Amino acid sequence: MAIHPIENRYGTPEMRAVWSEENRFACIVAVESALAQAEAAQGMIPVEAAEDIAKHAPEASLSRAKAIEGEISHDMMAIVKAISEVCGESGRWVHYGATSNDILDTATGLQLAQALDLIDTKLRKLLGVLVRRAEETKTLVAVGRTHGQQGVPTTFGLRFAIWASEGGRHIERLEQLRPRVAVGQMTGAVGTQAALGPKGMEVQAAMMEILHLSAVDVSNQVISRDRYAEYFMFLAGVATTLDKIGVEIRSLQRTEIGEVEEAFGANQVGSSTMPHKRNPIKSEQVCGLARIVRASVEPALLNNTLWDERDLTNSSCERILFPESSILTDHCLRLMTTVLDKLEINRAAIRRNLGFLHGINMAESVMIELTRRGMNRQDAHERVRMASMQALAESRPLADVLSEDQEILRYCSRKDLETLLAPDSYIGTSVSQVNRVIGKLSPLIQ
Repeated sequence: MAIHPIENRYGTPEMRAVWSEENRFACIVAVESALAQAEAAQGMIPVEAAEDIAKHAPEASLSRAKAIEGEISHDMMAIVKAISEVCGESGRWVHYGATSNDILDTATGLQLAQALDLIDTKLRKLLGVLVRRAEETKTLVAVGRTHGQQGVPTTFGLRFAIWASEGGRHIERLEQLRPRVAVGQMTGAVGTQAALGPKGMEVQAAMMEILHLSAVDVSNQVISRDRYAEYFMFLAGVATTLDKIGVEIRSLQRTEIGEVEEAFGANQVGSSTMPHKRNPIKSEQVCGLARIVRASVEPALLNNTLWDERDLTNSSCERILFPESSILTDHCLRLMTTVLDKLEINRAAIRRNLGFLHGINMAESVMIELTRRGMNRQDAHERVRMASMQALAESRPLADVLSEDQEILRYCSRKDLETLLAPDSYIGTSVSQVNRVIGKLSPLIQ
């Protein structure tokens, strides 16, 4: 029976698999095997024993480990016993010189490496969609809005390019944080490597080379949780970018705006009582789940403030944080990529909204040109502002009101004003900016 929604509603099979009990167990087994191989290479245990452990450790079962845990109430020692049982005489060397978190935290490093691979792939797919949509709409002029009010025009391509640029930075962040996050350790009970003797540092280095993980420079009994906190802050950043996109889609899908719309299936139902509804439920889902991902940041930071060489307050917390935040972020990436890929753009509504204020939203264009032609900038701003307020109050085209100001007509004719109030002629370098972003980010697309 499913309890948590990530069991049956949210998440991809591949990310669920990373944080499954079975994969966690497999990662722990792999770490124990790598430890034995590293110790054998340093002459600390027999080579034959390491070979036996590498060969037979994968035969250990999660079910047997759970049965042992039921008897001894220690999850890591239960796994050690389960592995030892299948390794015969060589089982005496399993876990030699290690403490629990040497194995558990290093296994987490393996899981984090797998999770980052999945997120990296999905970020690049999202980026590909955003770059394509930016290219398709780089000349599509639309209303720009600040404070929820119409401003001067922008282009849809510029919006997509801004989101793509954020996605590109997340890919950079992922590449930068990977060696700090996908790490392992073999440092012993309090970090001194005393149980490993003088070759402890060599064992750790060899072990991490086998596992393809970075090794800590220094540690106590656990890997410092600032590393994991960075991972959760990264997830929160990705989720927030997706939230930002979702908020914009939801806003632009309002009935009164209607410039975009999530794809709506032929048999899809929008409301149990209002048959006409076509709601942006996928974007809303992303926005809602982003709140959960962001909520992981504070406990992740607090997990770094442990007592002395360690306590156990981080453990129970992390059992929830890692799978939940990773699965939800991965889910939101897939969902928003689908939304953007199939997003419907209503060009007629975009054009209608551009003309909604009868040129008032183009006031800046007139003010800038008046200044360029010789009027004092502050005077130009005040005259155009007053004309805009009058046009709004009287529901008149701005060109009509401006044409009644003789001082303005000294610098700009009525024909000039109509040209200046045309939205398509006032998008600046937006197309060039989009082209620059596309050129920069295209190599990152998968």
